[in-house]
Amino acid sequence: MMEVLYMQFESERIEYKSQLIDDIYKEVIAFANTDGGIIYLGIDDKGNLVGIENVDETYTRLTNGIRDAIHPDVTMFVRYVLQDNKVIRIEVNEGSSKPYYLKSKGLKPTCVYVRQGTSSVPASPEQIRQMIKESDGDNFEDARCLEQDLTFDAARIAFQRYGVELSTEKYRALGITQNDLYTNLALLLSDQSLHTTKIAVFNDESCTAFRDSKEFGGSVFKQFEDSINYLALCNKTVSTIKGIVRTDNQDYPEEAIREALLNALVHRDYSFSGSIIINVNDSKMEFISLGGLLPGLSTEDIRIGVSQPRNKKLAEVFHRLRLIESYGTGIRRIFKLYENCSVQPSIEVTANAFKIVLPNMNASGAIAEVVPETAEEKPAVITPQMKTVMDYLAEYGEMTDEDLQELLNIKKTRAYLLARQMNENGLIDIIGRGASKKYRLK
Repeated sequence: MMEVLYMQFESERIEYKSQLIDDIYKEVIAFANTDGGIIYLGIDDKGNLVGIENVDETYTRLTNGIRDAIHPDVTMFVRYVLQDNKVIRIEVNEGSSKPYYLKSKGLKPTCVYVRQGTSSVPASPEQIRQMIKESDGDNFEDARCLEQDLTFDAARIAFQRYGVELSTEKYRALGITQNDLYTNLALLLSDQSLHTTKIAVFNDESCTAFRDSKEFGGSVFKQFEDSINYLALCNKTVSTIKGIVRTDNQDYPEEAIREALLNALVHRDYSFSGSIIINVNDSKMEFISLGGLLPGLSTEDIRIGVSQPRNKKLAEVFHRLRLIESYGTGIRRIFKLYENCSVQPSIEVTANAFKIVLPNMNASGAIAEVVPETAEEKPAVITPQMKTVMDYLAEYGEMTDEDLQELLNIKKTRAYLLARQMNENGLIDIIGRGASKKYRLK
């Protein structure tokens, strides 16, 4: 005759199992992924004691099964108590390496369970992402990837093209795997990457009338190649003839397009699901990526080459392939390419976005004003900022460092670099040093 235990019914923290079956691993996972709980093995779901026939064998199967069937290792959060040689009390604490899942089926929503009322149910993708974030931290590229069925065909082609080996043995060193699981870095490099690059060509300055548009997906390497090839089609060449000399000028320096695109791909915030946006019209090309500047950086810092990469391992991969030379040089190179152009690139930053604008060098007004100094000397290139300074000095005679910064709304470092360039070009004189330093027209 079966004995009856007067115990409480199953709840969010209590589960009964009459016998040991594989279903029990689901319950352990659910408790470890939620707030912990207790499983009684040897009691049916109505609270009736049915007992365990072979306690020693069942105990061994149970402990070995929990150790082998669940990943990551949950055993340190599980405690077993034998009651009256008939019931095994399994105490499961909330784990610190969530999400836990069935090892045989991998990290996917159908194999990750959470406790919901008196049931253990599959976790939603949002719940899994939150668990990964809590366990792995906010660093996107280091976190375990929710998608584990990844392929790397495009990445292998890219590595081979640039003479670098990509083998499974190197996955861990590159950050592609962590504890035998693919990371979000792996997702970005994989053919299954969820992020895309969208390019739109417009007929008007306000970018409202579409001429053409494309969206490129897949591995970041594929997006880079597809986008470069498409933007090359948007980069027209204008020919001018003076006498018998023909000069061909592209709308945009090819290297500037390349650097702006690499900056968007490498430094965007991939924790956002949106796309990189590239807008093209007859006067400019805009590259907009999600994620503002990291704390402590300003746009002036970026311009002079200060860099703090958001995705360090992704940047290191591109650096290994020699797609980028070193951190911080890309933006600096863009401005160097435009140094003889009267219309300069611009950078705009918000809390959640970064935009760099490349002016069309062949557009009206883009050619720099060149003023010969003497017959023996090279001509001095006058940019719009320089002209503003010269107009001020022509009216007021002299200016201080503070006047220069306020006039152009720039910071001290940029003011110093501009003044030095104008002095080297023979446009202004620098009088004095330190706090008493002043600028006057040459």
